Amino acid sequence: MNNFLVSTQRFFKNKNTITILGVIIILALLYIGYSAQIKSAVEPVSVPTAVSTIQPRTEITDDMVEMVDMPAISVGDNVIRYKNQVVGKFSNINSVIPKGSMFYTDTVVDKEKLPDSVFIKVKKGEIVYNFPVTMESTYGNSIFPGNKIDIYMKAGSGTDEKVMIGRLVENVEVLAVKDSAGKNVFENTAQDRTPAMLIFGVPEEINLLLRKASYLSAIGVELFPVPHGGAVPIEGATEVSTQQLADYIEAHAVNIPIAVREPEVPEETPVVPVPPVEPMVP
Repeated sequence: MNNFLVSTQRFFKNKNTITILGVIIILALLYIGYSAQIKSAVEPVSVPTAVSTIQPRTEITDDMVEMVDMPAISVGDNVIRYKNQVVGKFSNINSVIPKGSMFYTDTVVDKEKLPDSVFIKVKKGEIVYNFPVTMESTYGNSIFPGNKIDIYMKAGSGTDEKVMIGRLVENVEVLAVKDSAGKNVFENTAQDRTPAMLIFGVPEEINLLLRKASYLSAIGVELFPVPHGGAVPIEGATEVSTQQLADYIEAHAVNIPIAVREPEVPEETPVVPVPPVEPMVP
């Protein structure tokens, strides 16, 4: 027994032996840690996925979602983990969720938080204008958001006076194309939507000019869009192209001056004289 203890002590006092044991222990710890990491990475995690392709602005119902086991390494922090956090919400305006895809926090929003990006795109100092169109006037639905267009005007019935046709406004950027229900025509790839309005922003004076012209249909005034270079940007600001047409509109419209309300001056509170206080006689 004593010989065994002496041999054991000599074994552990040997520097080479200690070094070898240390290397073996380190390798064993690395192997255990690596194995645990690999196991946790490939261990399946149940997450909600799309049963079929979900278009933008679509309410997500229970039958659109199924739970699927995915490798944990593929489930990031922005992946929604529970089905009840998806059902009842809406796909975002710029998000098409493909079949089999997981749901991410930036692709699913509450209905009240569903934004309309068109108002975000309006430049400072411009006002949103809703320009009515048809399938024909958009050249078979060929005007897209981001296109530059010109607004042409036709005036006169051709019976009592000559007909004028010319470019009224040029260099207008289309922000959105919507149908009669206010839905974006090109956001849903599964539906054929008919264009009913072009949305764009223009300076206030041009906004007023277009609105005046829209009310002059009784005297033969018509406005229609004409594509100008497709999606190629045109340098320069939106401006009135033909002053003669603008003058024609102004001649048939009445400007109502905006009354400037004078600020109310608060009435002065009358000063009530305070009677002198007589000194107290001891």
